[in-house]
Amino acid sequence: MQLTFKKTNNFKKKPDESKLGFGTIFTDYMFKLDYTTEKGWYNPRIQPYGPIQMDPSTTVLHYSQAVFEGMKAFKTTSGDIQLFRPMDNFRRLNRSARALCIPEFDESFIFEALTQLLITEKDWVPKGSGTSLYIRPTIIAMDPYIGVRASRSYLFFIILSPVGAYYPEGFNPVKIWVTRNHVRAVRGGLGEAKTPGNYAASLYAAEEAHRNGYTQVLWLDGIEQKYVEEVGSMNIFFVIDHELITPMLNGSILPGITRDSVIALGKKWNMKVTERKISIEEVLDAHDSGKLQEIFGSGTAAVISPVGELKCDDKVIKIGDGKAGPVANRFFEAITDIQYGRIKDDMGWIKKVS
Repeated sequence: MQLTFKKTNNFKKKPDESKLGFGTIFTDYMFKLDYTTEKGWYNPRIQPYGPIQMDPSTTVLHYSQAVFEGMKAFKTTSGDIQLFRPMDNFRRLNRSARALCIPEFDESFIFEALTQLLITEKDWVPKGSGTSLYIRPTIIAMDPYIGVRASRSYLFFIILSPVGAYYPEGFNPVKIWVTRNHVRAVRGGLGEAKTPGNYAASLYAAEEAHRNGYTQVLWLDGIEQKYVEEVGSMNIFFVIDHELITPMLNGSILPGITRDSVIALGKKWNMKVTERKISIEEVLDAHDSGKLQEIFGSGTAAVISPVGELKCDDKVIKIGDGKAGPVANRFFEAITDIQYGRIKDDMGWIKKVS
C-alpha cells in the first residue's frame, strides 16, 4: 500500500505546555485507512484532522463494534522523538480486533504509517517534564446497517493529542473506591479487549466514586465480587510484606503494557513478583496487620499512580504517609527515564522516530 499525504494550510496554534490537560487538544493531521471485504485494508493516507462523516445507521453507533489503543511519543533532551513499546500496543490492538470480529491489520505497516504521521507532527510533541504526545489508534465498524452482525467495512484512524498529567493529582497519591454494586466485565466476555463497551460499563460507578470524593473505581471480579481485578484506567499492584502482587490475567482484565513493564522490571531487580488471585479481604487484612506497604496503579496515561486511600464498604484505609512509596517511585522513575531517554534502554522497549 502506498501512503498518500494531503496538506493543510490551516494550522492550529500550539498550546502552552505548562497548561496541558489530557485529551482535549488535537494536532493538525490524522491517519486513516479503509477496509471492505472485497478490497481488504486499502487507501492509507495522512490528511488534515477533521470530522468523520457517517450515516446515522452506521454499525459502530448501534452495536459498539470498535477497538482502540493508547500509547505515547516522548521528546528526549536531545530533541529526538521515541515511542515506548509500540509494537506491543499494535499486537494488543489486533488481539482486541479478533475478539470483536474486526479484520486484523499489518502491524509493521501501521507502525511505519504512525512514524510518518509523527514526523509530520514532530513540532506537536511537547518537551516539558511529564508531557508527551498521546496516540490514539482506533478501528470502527462503518456499515450503514441496523442488524446484529459483524460489519463488512471499517475505518482505522490515528489521532494525536499533546498531554500533561492524566490525574489532577499528578504523581501524588489518588483515592480509590471499591464497588460491590456494579460489574465491569466477566471471564469469557470482552474484559481483556480494549473496546469502548468496557469503558461505558465503568462510567456509572466512576461517577458515583467521584461524587464521594474518589478518583477511580477498584473493580472486583464479576462472579463472586470478591477478587480484585483492576482500576477503571489502570492495572493494580500491591506491596504486601515486601512482595509485589498483581491480579493474574484471567480473561476479564486488560493485559496492560505498563503492567507487563512493571513485572519485567521487578523481576530484573530480583523482587518477589507474584501474579495471582487476591481478594479485597486479603488486602484489608494486610493493612490491619501492618503488612500492606503500598498500592499503585499502572497504565499508559498515568504510567504509575500511587494510591493513598482505599474505601471498601464502610471501611476506609490509608496507605503510606500521603506521599508516593519507594516502590512506586522506583518504577515511575525507571519507566519514565527510559521513555524520555534519560537512561539506556536495556529492555528493548524503545523505538526511535527521529
